[in-house]
Amino acid sequence: MISFEDLAAKKKSVAIVGLGYVGLPLAVALSNHFDVIGFDIKEARVKALIDGHDSTNEVDDANLAQSTVHFTANPQDLSRAGVIIVAVPTPIDSHRNPDLTPVIGASKTVGQHLSQGAVVCYESTVYPGVTEDICVPLLEQTSHLTFGRDFTVGYSPERINPGDKVHRLETICKIVSGSDQASLELLARVYGSVVCAGIHRASSIKVAEAAKVIENTQRDINIALMNELAMIFNKMGIDTLEVLEAAGSKWNFLPFRPGLVGGHCIGVDPYYLTFKAEEIGCHPEVILAGRRINDSMGKYVAEMCVKRLIQAEKTVRGARIGILGFTFKENVPDTRNTRVIDIVKELREYGTSPMVYDPVADNNDAQREYQIRLCGLDELTELDALILAVGHKDFAKLSLAQLSAMFSKKPAILMDIKGFFDQNACRQAGFDLWRL
Repeated sequence: MISFEDLAAKKKSVAIVGLGYVGLPLAVALSNHFDVIGFDIKEARVKALIDGHDSTNEVDDANLAQSTVHFTANPQDLSRAGVIIVAVPTPIDSHRNPDLTPVIGASKTVGQHLSQGAVVCYESTVYPGVTEDICVPLLEQTSHLTFGRDFTVGYSPERINPGDKVHRLETICKIVSGSDQASLELLARVYGSVVCAGIHRASSIKVAEAAKVIENTQRDINIALMNELAMIFNKMGIDTLEVLEAAGSKWNFLPFRPGLVGGHCIGVDPYYLTFKAEEIGCHPEVILAGRRINDSMGKYVAEMCVKRLIQAEKTVRGARIGILGFTFKENVPDTRNTRVIDIVKELREYGTSPMVYDPVADNNDAQREYQIRLCGLDELTELDALILAVGHKDFAKLSLAQLSAMFSKKPAILMDIKGFFDQNACRQAGFDLWRL
């Protein structure tokens, strides 16, 4: 097996497969210590990184320019690597089953260029067993090498929080596991060279895989509880955020908030666990109940908006409804699995005309993935209602006077999903305010 000393002396490279939110920051950080190959199948992505810009905004242009990563779309470059880290997406399909296509494709590509003695480490979120039961056979098949003798594997789940400038790769404890003790220690040293928060050595690859998949499952269930409480309190005429602020005065009350749950982690990972659970004869109830609640929130918000229009004696059919924000979370450009689209679709079914403005999202991505055109801020005029769906910091620059000027007639219905605007100021300004 490759030694840490060979990596440190740059006799062998460390390769990162997949240069998205997870892979790129890891590649840039590791390049301070090792010879790093950054591989991605998307040539346009590789070209943009070579040109010095990261469209995800996870790595700024200055740090990207200073890095020594060899960005490439040529898989043959992987043959120089002693450690290959796979950080490709693991989405779900239209039936909400795990879509392992990216990780399977990456495994085949890696296997075709795998060198003797290499260690392949997966960071992609999967259910327990994928690394050893699915990926290892693919690596053996395509490399014609024998697992355990010619190469080994590891699993170290990613914990990147897109857009978070505080909790970064270096400041988050890293779980590391290996198919044998030597591989575990090698990966621990490689990751330990950039992670200051410490390394947690898992006893097995399956333990590490399971740990990752329950991290976001736990968050999903807690947010589902908040969403269910929000629906209950709305029926009772109680402001949910005020309730949570009051309950939060107790030292051990967890600070979760209601909201849309999208993206490629919290809204996806629980389905990986439930898929495997049902495969082995277990029928999860709490996890899937949480998923049902969170998946229904876009529809709920749209229904509340329509009810608000009716109460204000505004015509529903043809109503112009502005939506602020389309990405899956604040201050990131990623629209993958955004649940704002659920609001848009439901409002369209009621015959309204929703218009979405997002200064962060890429209009081409929105059109390609969702067949929706993002409008300009100047197009949000003659509105009947306005929905704040994503709390981008850019929206804080909008004054209440500017928001009020967007409406055709009073009352100005403002649906604040994120609790973004000051409640008292909005009501004093004459808004008909609804908060989730």
